[in-house]
Formats: sequence, structure tokens, C-alpha cells
Amino acid sequence: MNIDRLLLVFAGVMILVSLVLTQKVHANFVWFTAFIAVNMIQASFTGFCPAVMIFKKLGVKTGSAFK
Repeated sequence: MNIDRLLLVFAGVMILVSLVLTQKVHANFVWFTAFIAVNMIQASFTGFCPAVMIFKKLGVKTGSAFK
């Protein structure tokens, strides 16, 4: 699995976790969902994503989007 696909999986899991936390723990966890969305939008424009930096350090092979 390359970084591009792993990042999509990671973002999806984080969104689901934040929605469960919003529903079960406290309504303010919706801001975590908003943070994830904003980070995905800025990464699509800038190509900078902190998760990608971590995945690279873990040795995940690069894809075509994040090099």
C-alpha cells in the first residue's frame, strides 16, 4: 500500500472516530471532524500533510500525489 491510499484510509478512519466521539462523548468533537476536513482541503492545494511526513518516516512507499 502506498502513501496515497494509506492517507485516504487514515482520513476516513479519523472521520469515523470523530463522528462516534461527537455522538457518544460530547458534541464539541465535531470540531475534530472540521479540522480533518480543513487539513484535507489544504493538503490538496499545498501538497503538505503532517500524516504523510509520519508515514514516510515509517517507511511507507510514496505514491503519485505526495512525493
